Amino acid sequence: MSAEATNPGAPIRRRGRPRIDLRRLGRVALLGPVSRDRLPDAIGHVAEAHRAHHPDADLAVLHRAYVLAESSHRGQMRKSGEPYITHPLAVTLILAELGAETTTLTASLLHDTVEDTEVTLDQVRDQFGEEVCYLVDGVTKLEKVDYGAAAEPETFRKMLVATGDDVRVMSIKLADRLHNMRTLGVMRPEKQARIAKVTRDVLIPLAERLGVQALKTELEDLVFAILHPEEYVHTRAVISAATAAADPLTAIAGNVAAVLRDADITAEVVVRPRHFVSVHRVRIKRGELRGSDFGRLLVLVGEDADCYAVLGELHTCFTPVISEFKDFIASPKFNLYQSLHTAVVGPDGEVAEVLIRTHRMHRVAEAGVIALGNPYTADGTAPNAEPADGERADPTRPGWLSRLLQWQQSAPDPDTFWTTLRADLAQDREITVFRTDGGTLGLPAGATCVDAAYAQYGDAAHSCIGARVNGRLATLSTVLGDGDTVQPLLAEDAASGPSPDWLDHARTPTARIAITGWLDAHPQDPETAAATPPDGRRTGPQPARYSRPARPGSAGPAGRTVSAVVERPDTTVRLAGCCTPVPPDDVTGFTVRGGAVTVHRLECPVVARMEAVGRVPVVVSWGDAAECRVTLVAESFGRPRLFADLTEAIAGADAAVISATVEPPSEQRVRHTYTLQLPDAAGLPALMRAMRDVPGVYDVSRAQQPAAAF
Repeated sequence: MSAEATNPGAPIRRRGRPRIDLRRLGRVALLGPVSRDRLPDAIGHVAEAHRAHHPDADLAVLHRAYVLAESSHRGQMRKSGEPYITHPLAVTLILAELGAETTTLTASLLHDTVEDTEVTLDQVRDQFGEEVCYLVDGVTKLEKVDYGAAAEPETFRKMLVATGDDVRVMSIKLADRLHNMRTLGVMRPEKQARIAKVTRDVLIPLAERLGVQALKTELEDLVFAILHPEEYVHTRAVISAATAAADPLTAIAGNVAAVLRDADITAEVVVRPRHFVSVHRVRIKRGELRGSDFGRLLVLVGEDADCYAVLGELHTCFTPVISEFKDFIASPKFNLYQSLHTAVVGPDGEVAEVLIRTHRMHRVAEAGVIALGNPYTADGTAPNAEPADGERADPTRPGWLSRLLQWQQSAPDPDTFWTTLRADLAQDREITVFRTDGGTLGLPAGATCVDAAYAQYGDAAHSCIGARVNGRLATLSTVLGDGDTVQPLLAEDAASGPSPDWLDHARTPTARIAITGWLDAHPQDPETAAATPPDGRRTGPQPARYSRPARPGSAGPAGRTVSAVVERPDTTVRLAGCCTPVPPDDVTGFTVRGGAVTVHRLECPVVARMEAVGRVPVVVSWGDAAECRVTLVAESFGRPRLFADLTEAIAGADAAVISATVEPPSEQRVRHTYTLQLPDAAGLPALMRAMRDVPGVYDVSRAQQPAAAF
């Protein structure tokens, strides 16, 4: 790592051994060939880097792990021509420089032994304990001979599940991928591209979510060089030219340091160069780069309060760019990141971006979860005793990881898991919404009420009919904001299910997998498809959602549902949701997929369409059952409390609201659509009269289109 990326508060190193600079090594890997010489003194650099962060660490276990790794890998060579042991050594050195504790480093030295040598997990457990064994097992790949093409996605699934129990598993994997990417040049171009794409789509987002910026930024640069070689070469040339020119940030850094000294604020001010991808993004955003765009100022202080003191001095003594100010100390990012961001104008008119943080914040910003040590102890060193039930509560497990672990259990196959994982990791920002019971839901930015419903209720959200957001009724497609309060509303009829439209609004894998699974289990019926306009779009104001009609089962040998009867034994009969017929309507039926009969009113538009395509109608009659379901449309003038008055009138007629829609007002007129359950069809005329008597309502009629709902 660069000087500004290290822990300034770490103990001073012994003289005589040069510091290993990971970021410099990474840059060398990009700018030229890497030396293939054997690491000097083998484990010595690892031990020294480890002691820099953990002065009292017991190095004996590292030496034992190195001896086992070296002896088991002896005779194996990497494709680069180096002895294989150089790989686990390099991976362990990366983690040691980031401050990983001894258990992680021990597992890192052994991470390929079970996969590539005769060493077994039992041997690792016997010699190094359960913690190390768990970490080694977590990063061990599944064999292609057993899993075929599914080996890679299933390996990642296994690794993520292990990470859910211990985030150190993913720390080792990220360092492993970084070293492999540094030495990827010996591979065929097509294999380089394949590995780089997986790194871009999966490993880099995971590094971002775990807050390991030191690994993330170098991985980004290495992927950039492979997948976008022309842009990379151009960016490298731009950086080289800027390096040869005068650096305006150095002068601004001196001015900032002087201002802070005068204010008696103890601080370290350094220029932090941008990495290749960062420079490329700035160039794309601004078109022409300024001299100060190749880096940022980093101000490191001792306490949180000092951060705000520095901010006050900078905004007082320099001209601030207010639009660039962000406070990630008061509101940390979901990956543990804390810092103040601002920008000021220097004496020569150059704009310098400034990061202000404490030494501890900086350590966490660079190393993320690695800087937290062992997540199962109070001090990050020695593990606590295992709970009796074998379950370990991980205090570092972030909300996004819990969601990932939840939905991966529902992924039906490796391809779905792999595709969904990449889509999920592409969501690069998280929001927190509040439940009405006082709990919270962590959701990706852009999540809707559909996502909140499935996050809170799981498969029970299939019967969701709407939501309240901050106390107001909202459509299921409503995008939630950070800090919103959301209350999904579920129908009493659990037999109803989601519409395909919900997939257009679902952002979380949990919601998408659940909806897709329900739709696959309940294929769309032919007459439902016939009711859809030819262009597949619904015209007019869009309701909150399309609510599929309930699917009641067979009610007896005469094939009865509610009170509709067909003379076909053991036939399932249901009432169509598009026109919701009730006695004594004139009705007809059509046989649909699976042999069921769906009943329509004769004037329903679907009847004409079905007959036009040659479908033979089925004779339907009304039986003795009195209960029925119907969809009513209330046309009214808009006014306050109209919705409440209508629902009160419906309740007064002993009808239950299954679903409801209020379309956007048009010329001060509002259309309400209700799907209602009546205890007796004979009460329908009285119900419609009661609704017409509500002030402002000028018409109530039976629906002729598919019912919609909140």
